[in-house]
Amino acid sequence: MNSLRNSAFERLFQAHAEPLFAFLVYRTGDRQLAEDLVADTFERVLRTRTRFDPRRGSERNWVYAIAVNLVRDQARRQSVETRALERVGAHEPRPPHDGALGAVDDRDELGRALLTLSDDEREAIALRFGADLKLREVARVLGERDSAIEKRISRGLEKLRRELQSPA
Repeated sequence: MNSLRNSAFERLFQAHAEPLFAFLVYRTGDRQLAEDLVADTFERVLRTRTRFDPRRGSERNWVYAIAVNLVRDQARRQSVETRALERVGAHEPRPPHDGALGAVDDRDELGRALLTLSDDEREAIALRFGADLKLREVARVLGERDSAIEKRISRGLEKLRRELQSPA
């Protein structure tokens, strides 16, 4: 097993923090949450650096796999909290994110269209286009076959196309 030294950690942070943030904003639609998730990702990278094994994949894939798992954990926590608050009547149901993607109409429309995708489709598309990972890298991050990810992305893009072309 290989361990990341401090200088390697700093290099890893410099190389991946900005694109990871872009991916997380794209994935969550929430800049503040994305900032928190970047910090949590690199905290976990630092804590688990001795377990990184370059034979199992690149550092980039490892970092994104950690981030994807944190996004999933956060979504589960949010879902549990929302359901609990709704049960006690302390909370009005609301959409998971209203798409705080900016003031531009096209961006808002894209945000609404992304919400029509399944979580798996949104995640694959966010990794492919938000994080600019190659198909094979997306498959590795998600631990699935290339062909399954290719179909998921294709299906998601087709749904987006239909949603964006339909009259409002």
